[in-house]
Amino acid sequence: MRKLIYALLLIPGVAFTAPDPGYQPLEFLAGHCWKGIFPGGKQTDEHCFTWVYGGKFLRDRHVVRAEGKPDALGESIYFYDSAAKQLQYLYIESDGGFSRGPVAIDKDSLVFPDTTFVENGKTMVYRSRWQHGSANTYDVVTEFQSQASWVPGFKVHMEQGGEAKAP
Repeated sequence: MRKLIYALLLIPGVAFTAPDPGYQPLEFLAGHCWKGIFPGGKQTDEHCFTWVYGGKFLRDRHVVRAEGKPDALGESIYFYDSAAKQLQYLYIESDGGFSRGPVAIDKDSLVFPDTTFVENGKTMVYRSRWQHGSANTYDVVTEFQSQASWVPGFKVHMEQGGEAKAP
């Protein structure tokens, strides 16, 4: 079995290559799981980030858990659009909703500008900011659009909680 694994690592395209430099702002997330508690302490959010296809994309699988409710699952695929020279993402979730958009960089923050979340024919506009703290923390601040103004959504402090494993 060990010989088979070594042989697979020698096949071109199977071994991991370094991700595109455009992914640098996301690299601190990769290979780790992060967990936070929503305000009120009744829900948790866990994100696990893994490189896919030899570093060409970054996958974020997450689960929101609340006692007495089924887990809410979601997945984001981050990709570097080399033509636009911009990080982007596609988010899908277990209830059928989705959103997509660019990821901007502002100092130590990942900024997810206004975007539309679509689910069951309804839409909601939101924006989010992930502020990188220490080596093993980041803070998420999400706001929602209500008519012509922005209203606070939630703030979650995320802490690194283990190594992410590829599926």
